[in-house]
Amino acid sequence: MAVRPDPNAKSHAEPPTDSVALVVPPETGDSWWQPEPANGYAEVRVGRHNLPGQGRLSTGVQEIAPHSFIREHFHPVEEELLFFWEGEGAVVIDGGEEQRVTPGTTVYLGPGRRHKIVNDTDRPLKMMWTLLPGGLETFFGAIGRPRTEGQPAPAPFPRPEDVERIEAETVFGGAKS
Repeated sequence: MAVRPDPNAKSHAEPPTDSVALVVPPETGDSWWQPEPANGYAEVRVGRHNLPGQGRLSTGVQEIAPHSFIREHFHPVEEELLFFWEGEGAVVIDGGEEQRVTPGTTVYLGPGRRHKIVNDTDRPLKMMWTLLPGGLETFFGAIGRPRTEGQPAPAPFPRPEDVERIEAETVFGGAKS
């Protein structure tokens, strides 16, 4: 018996008419210097600032300065994907053993998975991050200082005094120093 296609079904050969395409050249995303202990900077390439009304993800790049780290934290309902393309360091997941990261390493973190990213070298550690759903850009903007391409890095500066409130109102959960 032959199966006949449903004449009312949408064809996969026809693209959706309401989708968005976006090309973001290097160093054109919203960017902020990051406070201690991460130092370095975060640049949001795609997020609510250039995809209004979408909000399904945010993605960008982050540089973690030498001998610095991103504090242990988790994202309550978000999935995170990290891709390291320059430098070396370590990731600690759920308080376990350090796992080395080198260029080409990919890390997937499901909702609620605690993680800490450590740069224990003399060179910057660079990664691309994606958060689903988005929202990390709100956090970076609230704790950081605006950055422009070619600007020298500022001296290390502390996190805002109200960082716990900022974390609670954004996509961060349970950050530990």
